Amino acid sequence: MASVFLYHVVGDLTVGKPEMVEFYETETVESAIRAIGESTECGIPVWRKRSPSSALPPGLVENSEMRQQRFVGILSSLDIVAFLAKSECLEEDKAMKIPVSQVVSPNNTLLKQVDPGTRLIDALEMMKQGVRRLLVPKSVVWRGMSKRFSILYNGKWLKNSENSSSSSGLPTDTNRPATSKASSRDKFCCLSREDVIRFLIGVLGALAPLPLTSISSLGIINVNYNFIEASLPAIEATKRPPCDPSAIAVLEQTENEKQFKIIGEISASKLWKCDYLAAAWALANLYAGQFVMGVEDNMSSRSFSDFLQTSFVGGGDQNGTATTKAKKFSSRSIGFNPTSPTRLSIGRSMYRGRSAPLTCKTSSSLAAVMAQMLSHRATHVWVTEADSDDDILVGVVGYGEILAAVTKQPSAFVPSNRSYEGFGNENQS
Repeated sequence: MASVFLYHVVGDLTVGKPEMVEFYETETVESAIRAIGESTECGIPVWRKRSPSSALPPGLVENSEMRQQRFVGILSSLDIVAFLAKSECLEEDKAMKIPVSQVVSPNNTLLKQVDPGTRLIDALEMMKQGVRRLLVPKSVVWRGMSKRFSILYNGKWLKNSENSSSSSGLPTDTNRPATSKASSRDKFCCLSREDVIRFLIGVLGALAPLPLTSISSLGIINVNYNFIEASLPAIEATKRPPCDPSAIAVLEQTENEKQFKIIGEISASKLWKCDYLAAAWALANLYAGQFVMGVEDNMSSRSFSDFLQTSFVGGGDQNGTATTKAKKFSSRSIGFNPTSPTRLSIGRSMYRGRSAPLTCKTSSSLAAVMAQMLSHRATHVWVTEADSDDDILVGVVGYGEILAAVTKQPSAFVPSNRSYEGFGNENQS
C-alpha cells in the first residue's frame, strides 16, 4: 500500500470544492434533471427537510447523526429515465412535476460525514464498503495541500479546528483526528469517488508499479455485470437488480453464436445530460439494440403527447396493427450523434459516435483505464478480450474496482494469464 494514503487526509481533496446545496425530496423531477446535469457521477444526494418539530434550540447545530438520518439516497439520471418510461408516467403530462421522493431509491448508507482530518486510507475503505459520497465540513480552518503532512507530528494526530490558529506554537496533540465543530451555517462540500480518482491520477508516481500493471494482472475485472440482449425490449433493462456501476450492457451474439459482443449500454453515464423525455419514450418503445444504436430522425417537440404516437415494441391498436403515424427515435435527442443510415439493422457494424460504449482491453493498464474514465466523465469502462477485434465482452471496471486495486497488497495480485469464463448476471430474467 502506498504511503501517500497514510500521509494525505480528506481535507487535501476538498480544496476548491464548492459548498454543497441540499436537494430536497420535495423538489420536482424537472428540478432534479437540472441539478444532475451539474453533478458528478451522474447523480445527486437527496435530503429530507428539517421538520419544525425537530428544530434545534438557538445556538445549537445539527450533529452528524441527525444529518445522516435526513439523507435519503442518491438519484441518478438512469433512475429518472426509468421512472419516466413507466406507462403511467408516459400517459401523464405532469410527470415532470412529480416530487423526487417518488423516484429515488432510499439508501442511507451511500453517504457518510467525515472530518477533514480523516486519513485518506480510511476514506478509501469507506468507499470500498459502498459509500459513494463523503460529506466534509468546510466551516473549519484548513490549509490544504501545502500543509498536507502537518496532520502528523511525532506520531500524534494534530487538531485542525478553527481555534488552532490562535494558539501559540503547535496545536494540542490528540490520539485521533479531532471532530470538527461545524458553524451555524452548516457549510459542507461533497467528495465523490471521481474526485478520489482525479487525485490518484496526480500521484501515479507514488503508486508505482500499479499504474502500469494490466487490469487482468491486478484481478479487478468485475464479471458480475448486468446485461440485456439487443433483441429484447429496452425497458427490460430497468428490471435488472441495482448494481455498481449503474449500467446495463447491451449485447448481441457473434456470427458463431458462441460469444457475445457489446454494442452499447444503458447507463447513468450515457443518460447524464440527455433529453430525458426523448430517452424515456425510447426506453419504453424501442428494442435495446435500437435504443443504443439510434434511429435518425428529427424530433422537435419535447412533450410526451408527441412521443406517444407509436410504439416499436408491442405497439398497435386494439386489432393488433401498428399505428400509422410513426415518429422515430432520434439518437441526437438523447445526446448521441451517430453517422449511421436512417434504418437500423441490429448486428450491422457502424460508427455510433457518443453512443458507442467506452471500452478497454484486458491488457490495458490501470492508469489508462483511470484516464479514460476521467476524460469521458464515466463511472466505468467495459473490458473486452485483448486478442479480439469484435468487442467480446469480458467484464467491467468501475470506481470500486480501482479503489480495491490501489489499496490491495501486492501479494494479492493474480497472474496476467487469468481466464474469464462466462459473463454477466446470467440468472436475470
